[in-house]
Amino acid sequence: MKTLEIHLPDQLAQKITALIEAGWFASEEEIGRLALSEFLRHHGFQLQEQLQREDIQWALNLKANS
Repeated sequence: MKTLEIHLPDQLAQKITALIEAGWFASEEEIGRLALSEFLRHHGFQLQEQLQREDIQWALNLKANS
């Protein structure tokens, strides 16, 4: 399993602590995993499309310079 270390603004860290203390989440790790998972779920297709466009542009540039 990969371990990440992140630095958060104090205000965001306080909100995360409050959510844990209120019982919404068991730990900071759980919130982090959920946040990253949701980000990828919402933006995964867009990120994949961007990478494909960059690959296509690279190939077109390579062909043009041949």
